Amino acid sequence: MADDLELRFERTVQAESRIEPRDWMPDGYRKTLIRQIAQHAHSEIIGMQPEGNWISRAPSLRRKAILLAKVQDEAGHGLYLYSATETLGADREDLTTKLIEGRQKYSSIFNYPTLTFADVGVIGWLVDGAAICNQVPLCRTSYGPYARAMIRICKEESFHQRQGYELLMTMMRGTQQQRDMVQDSVNRWWWPALMMFGPPDAESTNTEQSMAWRIKRDTNDELRQKFVNMSVPQAEALGVTFPDPDLRWNPERGQYDFGSPDWDEFWQVVKGGGVCNEQRIAHRRKAHEDGGWVREAAAAHAAKHAAQEHAAVKEGAA
Repeated sequence: MADDLELRFERTVQAESRIEPRDWMPDGYRKTLIRQIAQHAHSEIIGMQPEGNWISRAPSLRRKAILLAKVQDEAGHGLYLYSATETLGADREDLTTKLIEGRQKYSSIFNYPTLTFADVGVIGWLVDGAAICNQVPLCRTSYGPYARAMIRICKEESFHQRQGYELLMTMMRGTQQQRDMVQDSVNRWWWPALMMFGPPDAESTNTEQSMAWRIKRDTNDELRQKFVNMSVPQAEALGVTFPDPDLRWNPERGQYDFGSPDWDEFWQVVKGGGVCNEQRIAHRRKAHEDGGWVREAAAAHAAKHAAQEHAAVKEGAA
């Protein structure tokens, strides 16, 4: 029986069909999905902090409204993704506890500080651009609820990227100080953006199995290359350069060659040694604790409503 179920699962995946919540799936598949989707959800929620820091200091009402809308979108993305983990049997409260206790991760990119308002634009352009490269293939991931959530998320992330690029274009048409601010921001965010795709394929412990299960559709290095190829022409149009002396077009490969990120820095940040790791988790912990009364009130309301429905059904049956 178990062999038949596994065979059916493998055939479904290989046929590019979707696995749905009620379908049988291997424990490893379920655990891999929970780990990946939870990390994605945590990243959306933690990712509100770097830009949320600039809402009260935005230079105009228009920029404030744009930034508010974007941060709100990120909160929604996190909720979609937590809901997707729940279809796999995960508990949202448990996932949040694991995050604030350091037992689950989020994207390393959000452990860098936003020093100037230009960082808001560069995050939109490069960080959300890297996210789009990572996430568009996930619209074809083998798990149905995750794939369907990604369709809306990717549409909104694409809008965020255009917002960021438009902000930078505006600043590059401004004063020399503004242009310098944009270039400085690009210099600081370029390498962390390349690290967003994860370690090199040779050092990635999860890629091979995730590819076989069609959870991932491209390897880390393939996605990193796509991102570089996409970003260089955009940088040229913007009038900025990337801080990589090895970055050049390779006519034989038909792609750009580029240098290697500082992987020692990457692992240091992943393990909690980044500039903002402690600050991000402390903020998330406080928000979770401060929101405890809301969750309790919502649970009490739901219990009361369920009791009323049960009583009505019982009375009707009588």
